[in-house]
Amino acid sequence: MTKGEVGPEPGVHRFSHEAMATLFEIRCVHPDASYARQASQAAFELVDRLEQAMSRFIANSDVARINALAAGQGTPVSPATFECLEIARRMYDVTGGAFDVARGSGLESLEISPEGFMVCAHAPGVRLDLGGIGKGYAVDRAADLLEEWGIPQALVHGGFSSVLALEPPPGADGWSLTLSAPGPGEQRVLARMSARQKALSASGTRKEGHIVDPRTGVPVDNRAVWVAVGGRREADSGSPSALAECLSTAFMILSPDEVAALRVQWPEIEAWFHP
Repeated sequence: MTKGEVGPEPGVHRFSHEAMATLFEIRCVHPDASYARQASQAAFELVDRLEQAMSRFIANSDVARINALAAGQGTPVSPATFECLEIARRMYDVTGGAFDVARGSGLESLEISPEGFMVCAHAPGVRLDLGGIGKGYAVDRAADLLEEWGIPQALVHGGFSSVLALEPPPGADGWSLTLSAPGPGEQRVLARMSARQKALSASGTRKEGHIVDPRTGVPVDNRAVWVAVGGRREADSGSPSALAECLSTAFMILSPDEVAALRVQWPEIEAWFHP
């Protein structure tokens, strides 16, 4: 998987936690280290709750129940899962099916209703996998919680492939990030930046068949993409990291002309490709 590296910043507290098959990390600034730890622990507990609701591997999770629905059946889900599904469905439409959390199994046959946060199936066999959006969504919600705790100077990432930079440390104009592409030997640097109020996501093909075009079933080979989206003030979604994660996956699959068309809709989006 494509990775990024965060440069060292003096006076920054660092806390990490394993969840969603990766390592989440919070880097934040606060005069009270104990308070910063408590806030970060609360954010990690929120990430754990999201994983319990959204993982298809956990029995009786929201997603597991959806995947077990027969035609005509429905199930209530948590508000967070519902919001994640709303974003995923919108991005499915926007990308012409290139981003598909149902992996070609019939996302269109699911009806989501805000009344009671219900999900109903009009056909059997839909198989959701929120792995392509859930980590970014969790990063967004963890960042929300830090700000609620009065910690606006923070960076949150999930495995370095989903990153949200909030306000930078004192004396810095942003969080120092290096974006690199996977490959044999030393990784190629695609960009270096100082990020502030910006969400970034990476997708790459280090494993054969890791990313498949859901429209054709054909795997994507030898490509890597980083996508950057403006923070919540600029993004048309309250979940910029989730949006960036959806787009980085879609950009792996779409043609250059299709990518260009999407970037016209979102002129604030930046993207880096390899090769």
